[in-house]
Amino acid sequence: MPSCDTLPEYDTPKCDKTCEYGNVDYSKDKYHAKKSYSLKSVTDIQRDLVKFGSVSVSFTVYDDFPTYSSGVYQHTPKSKSLGGHAVRLIGYGIEDNVPYWLCANSWNDSWGLEGTFKILRGSDECGIESGAVAVEV
Repeated sequence: MPSCDTLPEYDTPKCDKTCEYGNVDYSKDKYHAKKSYSLKSVTDIQRDLVKFGSVSVSFTVYDDFPTYSSGVYQHTPKSKSLGGHAVRLIGYGIEDNVPYWLCANSWNDSWGLEGTFKILRGSDECGIESGAVAVEV
């Protein structure tokens, strides 16, 4: 397993402060949350995803995660914790009879599955289900 020090570095993508449609003022095209709330179960997370869209989640990153490239991620028993990370949980599904969450990572679109990854659903893998929060807009 390569260390994080030997993994390739990628430039942070440029943040364009423009709207997709030119007739919208970027500074006025923002949402502000009224309140945030925790999601306590897999069912709560799924219900919120269907009703409102993406959910924010935090989880523990292990040293085998930076090299993820396919399949449903589960950290290996001897992997070491690198710390915490937060991502957008954008969907869920089943691959080869394994339930997963689909998440959008912030690293770049050259990592994982074009910037996304699948992680085991239903067992609080890496603490992902216990770190789910959403907002009311």
